[in-house]
Amino acid sequence: MSRLVSAAAALAMAISVTACVVAPVGNPYPPPPPLQSEAVPPPPVGQAWEPGHWQWNGGAYVWVPGHYIVRQAGWSHWVHGHWEARGGAWVWVPGHWA
Repeated sequence: MSRLVSAAAALAMAISVTACVVAPVGNPYPPPPPLQSEAVPPPPVGQAWEPGHWQWNGGAYVWVPGHYIVRQAGWSHWVHGHWEARGGAWVWVPGHWA
């Protein structure tokens, strides 16, 4: 009977240790890599440059090339999209007119 109790205790301990390892902890993905350099073509009239950035695709970061954004009436300047660390997670803040 004591072997059965010992086996049950060992199994219970193994299950509790496994449960602790599986629990998600920290960021769901790593911080983005450093930005790549890219050539900026001459600006079209009334447009602002949005630099390239890293985008998380669910398994890895992929590079999204920079492009021009059409200026919105009433807004003075373009705020570039960027990654921020917030509350222990990386969050993409999209570019916008301000």
